[in-house]
Amino acid sequence: MIMTRRHIPVLGVDATPLTVSEMTATLNRFVAEGVTRTVVGHNLHSVTLFHSDPEFRALYDSSDVVLLDGAPVLLLWGRSGEADGPVMDYRLGSTDWIPALGNVEGLERIAVIGAGAEANAKAVARLAGIVPNAKVAGMPGESWNDEIEDQAVAWLAELRPQLVLIGLGMPLQEMVLRRRLDDLPPAVYCAVGGAIEQIAGIQKLAPRWLGRLGLEWAWRLMLHPRRVAYRVFGEPWVLMALLIRRRFTSNR
Repeated sequence: MIMTRRHIPVLGVDATPLTVSEMTATLNRFVAEGVTRTVVGHNLHSVTLFHSDPEFRALYDSSDVVLLDGAPVLLLWGRSGEADGPVMDYRLGSTDWIPALGNVEGLERIAVIGAGAEANAKAVARLAGIVPNAKVAGMPGESWNDEIEDQAVAWLAELRPQLVLIGLGMPLQEMVLRRRLDDLPPAVYCAVGGAIEQIAGIQKLAPRWLGRLGLEWAWRLMLHPRRVAYRVFGEPWVLMALLIRRRFTSNR
């Protein structure tokens, strides 16, 4: 399968629309190749950061896969008419494809970085059940600082994983990959945000039918109003201002 970036109308970003089975096939190829790859995802928060932070943008521009993770981004891409089937099949958050890791051939070593100690341990145990033939190791990411980052780099160098799930929240996880990728051993590095707590069962997932209606934001707002309110009510206006400024700047 040849992956191509597709342009998202209005938002001015490119992404790699994949279904779960296509993502599994992609990971099969990446693991077999044994070289460094990066997988990230686009939602409105990442689009805002893409247009406001050059370092964040540089990581996305160089990443091998940029998934459609967010209903507004997905629906805008759907206007292109390029989807082979229902457009919501291409909405691929981390918790959509992680349960399918058991279908990835040759996956024997997985590292999980992020969340608190309890959530990390539970996520490691869950992944060990999903991929029973793999060695799964974890490192919590709470109170992340330069010292912990150096320890993580050394830990990964010793572990030599094939797949790394890094869930430090956006944009910290992306910035860690941006500044340390050259120091890390070859692997598939996936920025997974809060998925570690979700697969651990500590953070409750929204019903999938709600996500397919593009209303997962309402679920998160209900459960975590302080954390999510700005992203829901404030950030879209910031993004709009960035896009308007970009439009006027490009027309000069």
